[in-house]
Amino acid sequence: MPTSRLEDYEVLYTIGTGSYGTCKKVRRRTDGKVLVWKEMDYGTMSEAEKSMLVSEVNLLRELKHQHIVRYYDRIIDRSNTTIYIVMEYCEGGDLASLISRCRRERRYLEEDMIWKLFFQICLALKECHNRRDGKTFLHRDLKPANVFLDANKDVKLGDFGLARVLAHDTSFAKTFVGTPYYMSPEQMNNMSYNEKSDIWSLGCLIYELCSLSPPFLAANQKQLAVRVREGKYRRVPYQYSDELNSVIGSMLNITDDRRPDIETLLQTPQLASRLREYNGKNDKAEAPRRRSREDVGDRRRSREKEDLLKQREDALVARERSLEDKEKEVEAREKNLAVREKIVEDKLARAESLMKQYTELAVAKANRALADFDINADDTCTEKSPSKKKVHFSILPGKENERADDDLGSSFISQYNGYKAGGNKADLKARLDRARIRGVALKHVEANATFKSRQLLGMR
Repeated sequence: MPTSRLEDYEVLYTIGTGSYGTCKKVRRRTDGKVLVWKEMDYGTMSEAEKSMLVSEVNLLRELKHQHIVRYYDRIIDRSNTTIYIVMEYCEGGDLASLISRCRRERRYLEEDMIWKLFFQICLALKECHNRRDGKTFLHRDLKPANVFLDANKDVKLGDFGLARVLAHDTSFAKTFVGTPYYMSPEQMNNMSYNEKSDIWSLGCLIYELCSLSPPFLAANQKQLAVRVREGKYRRVPYQYSDELNSVIGSMLNITDDRRPDIETLLQTPQLASRLREYNGKNDKAEAPRRRSREDVGDRRRSREKEDLLKQREDALVARERSLEDKEKEVEAREKNLAVREKIVEDKLARAESLMKQYTELAVAKANRALADFDINADDTCTEKSPSKKKVHFSILPGKENERADDDLGSSFISQYNGYKAGGNKADLKARLDRARIRGVALKHVEANATFKSRQLLGMR
């Protein structure tokens, strides 16, 4: 758990002291976990040294691998200008201590142990050289003192204080850093270098694991530079296989382009078999986590499908409700139309009934008047009236016919009395003909009224 207080740690003892600070073994008070911190006074550092310190902290944060020393926290004590970098504690010490112990005991390491260490360092360098974000981290100080062992004697690559980030594979660093015994020829020649420089340092380290001494030794740095440029060294002890000696020789090629990269090294038969075994173990260890992630993914996808189905179901329910509302609206409109049709039908029926009654009444009255006129017609045929009176029989609409239908018979009677007083037979006959014509017109009016009523029914 990250913290920023010195009080959260208990200092156990000092592990060692270097040019940049002191390493101490500490115990975290919250859970009792044993860790180590690197204690450095940044108040006496130059700007370049401070930059390297910041670089190490940032790199340790980013590099997360089982064969790289794990970063836990940093504590800054501004009152004492001291920074504490809290990291994983490696119980097995470093390879420099292992080599010294083997030298004192006059014994060589087992070749299988060397292949194991070689393989794990390659995995750590692969994490540095082939980052997922496309960047390449150069360690630039790969040596036995910077390779640590945990309780199971597994490698933990550490001390990235001189590490440098290259943006891409074709970039080259130009600064002169590192430990002289493990520096590449291009560094010795002050030339640009890339990750192949770490491969040279790895070759020197594996050589030292076999021979218990570096491949290039000299009394001073100038002579050392000459020997490194020449690239001449003794073969590793003959108890080690030609394959191991050949791989070391490929890494110690003075031409950087001819050195293998980390992927090529892992294709070496010994390392390739270990890589397959390593991947198999990782697959087995990863299988439960992968299944767990798959289960989580399946559950998430199932929830998403359920949510989608629920949304669709809600949409369908909303559409059904909308359709029901529209159906109710249509039913209400149909009922309203039915009521209106019923009202129209009643009005039309009443109009037809009134029209029929009016027509029948008018025809009946006209017939009665004509009958009365015919009965008295003979009595008036021979009489002459001293003055003629005009009689108008009109059944067409107009102001003259607005009087009540009851006056129609009295009109005929008055006309008859007039003719009786002074009309002649010829005039009377002519007027009777005109009365018949008006009767026919009356029938036409009745037919027209019937036709119009049927039209109104058709419009409905």
